[in-house]
This record gives sequence, C-alpha cells and structure tokens, in this order.
Amino acid sequence: MGRPAHCDEARPAHCDDVGVTSMTGAPLPADRYTHGHDASVVARHARRTAERDAAHLLPHLRAGMRLLDVGCGPGTITTGLARAVAPGEVAGIDVSAAVLEQARAHAILEGVTNVRFETGSAYALAFADGAFDVAHANQVLQHLARPVDALREVRRVVRPGGLVSVRDADYATMVAWPRSPLIDRWLEVYHAVSARNGADADAGRRLRAWMLEAGYVDVEVTATVELFDDPAAAADWGRSWYERALHSNYRAQAVEYDIATDAEVVAIAEGWRAWAERPDAFFMFAQVCCLGRVPA
Repeated sequence: MGRPAHCDEARPAHCDDVGVTSMTGAPLPADRYTHGHDASVVARHARRTAERDAAHLLPHLRAGMRLLDVGCGPGTITTGLARAVAPGEVAGIDVSAAVLEQARAHAILEGVTNVRFETGSAYALAFADGAFDVAHANQVLQHLARPVDALREVRRVVRPGGLVSVRDADYATMVAWPRSPLIDRWLEVYHAVSARNGADADAGRRLRAWMLEAGYVDVEVTATVELFDDPAAAADWGRSWYERALHSNYRAQAVEYDIATDAEVVAIAEGWRAWAERPDAFFMFAQVCCLGRVPA
C-alpha cells in the first residue's frame, strides 16, 4: 500500500480547513470542520469503539483483509477493526497530524501492530486502485462539502466486489427532554454553521442516496438510536456539549458567520450545563449505517 500524501501543516490550527491536492497536483477546495480538533471534541471521539460504533461492519470482516479507515480520529475504532482483520493490514487516515499522534499512542497501548496512521484526505487518497478489501468511515461524510466525490475516491481504492461502510448521525432527529430553548437554539446554530461550511448535519438520511450516486451497488441501510437515558449518561453528554460549545470550532464559526453572538454561544453552553444537572434529563438521536459494494 502506498503512503498517503501529507496535508499542509502550515494552515492555522484553529480553522481546521482541509486543503489538499488531487492526484494530478491540482489544488482542491478546502473544507471547514464544524467541530475541529479541540481536546473537548477529541476526548469524546476517543470513547468510540469498533464493537459499539462499527457493530454493523464487524460481522463482514475476516482475518487477512486489508482495511482503510477514513477520518480515523484518535484511532479507537481503527484498533478494533485491526484486531478483526489481523494479520491483515489496516491504514487509518485523518487530516489532523496531532490527533494521529494520539491514534498511534493508543495502538501501542492496546498492543495492536497491524495498523498504521497517516495524514491524508478522503478526496485524494494516496493508494493504488483496489488496494483494500474494505473501507470504513464513521461520522465523516456529515462534515464534507463534497461527500459523493469522497465516496468515489474511496471506491477507487477498494477492490471490485469490496465493501465500504459509512455511518453518520442525523442531527434533525436529536431530541432533548426536558425541552430547553437554549438547546433548541444550539441545534439551530449547529445546522446553520454546518450548512455555511457546505456540509449537511442531517447526513444520516442521505447516506444511501450518496452511495448510489457514487456508484456503489447492493447498498444496505440499518439504523440505531443513540440513547442517553439515565442521569449519569445524560449528564456526561450535556457536559461534553457544554465544553464543545465553548471551545470547539462551533463557537468561533458561529460568531464569524454572524449566526450567533459570542454571548449567545456562551449562554447556549450554560444551557447545556444546566440541562445536564437535571435528574430527568434524556437525549436521543438516530445513527444511520450503510454498507455498499464496489461493482465487480
């Protein structure tokens, strides 16, 4: 397998603009990541596991498979996928060099040796055609301005008949109880920021359509409901969004785009913290999973 091209490390870290070049060297438009890679975001992502967040894919994996994890983040799902295909090779790519350092450290801690992590972009994968048997992307397409282009590029590096798995939340299905005007406003601002970035926060419902447009066949759709249905889980979720509303790209971009004032975003964060302290707090939303095949 080839080595992924490195992203431009000179870009401002707080922006998380993803500027890459195509295989021909031509510049591609930059994406802006609505979350960014603040510690509050990465810490939440690091709780993900293959057993929980790629449960729809694990039954299809076999020893010896070659697997690509696109947008792997801190690598906690990637290491689980690597165990499932060992001794097969696994490559995890992400646009953030810093978060990949965490992924490498996690793999060492877990004793997983058949995985490597490199900076790279879903729009310009530095791998040969058909290099992988399987590709996986969790919570990635919702942040891309050109998800179908990314899916076509992923299709290129997966062999004919190979499997591609994508999974994304659908923010419009997010429901909190008790109702909070500030959490309602959080969701309204989130949708507006995501749309201004050219992305779709409600990506879950569009995954099948995107995969079909990108040329996949035998596309299967499943869904799960994410529940925060006890006081400890709801409090943890609410505190996480309190931190992310204050420190992630959400705040900076909402203000930059004139979608909300900084004071309003701070109030939204405080709304999350107050909600998290409620003993009756409850939250749920849909996660949509798609499995598609590369045409033989």
